[in-house]
Amino acid sequence: MRTYTATTTSTARPEAVLDVLTDPGAVARWAPVEFFVDELTHPRLASGSRARVSGRIAGQEIGFDVEVHQADAAGLMLSADGPVALDVAYELREAPTGSEVSASIAVLPRRGLRARLLAEATAAVLAGGALQHALGRIVALAAAA
Repeated sequence: MRTYTATTTSTARPEAVLDVLTDPGAVARWAPVEFFVDELTHPRLASGSRARVSGRIAGQEIGFDVEVHQADAAGLMLSADGPVALDVAYELREAPTGSEVSASIAVLPRRGLRARLLAEATAAVLAGGALQHALGRIVALAAAA
């Protein structure tokens, strides 16, 4: 298992950042890897909600079943189960000029050659700065709201 982290600050309040993180329509604009929400049990990502997302990694179509464990003023925590398992956390803290946002994504490879290759491709994207860029897009969307 490898974990990737990033932190940034925003002029937006934590509630505005959470609004961007939990808006299924905004996910495609900020996700570190291009994904789309195919199915969702609630209108927004909320504690206890489930979703089905799909996208492409390394030229391969993949899908994940997502379970949201927490979506509140402290942040968003979820797990995604697919050919690669992901544990994702976005932590929100008030800051003097807005908020501080920290993100972590743990990549857990599954069994099999395809799963290992997809885990390596996901890790390479995250190691290349995709998570930090995603945070930049999140705070920009929150500040513009």
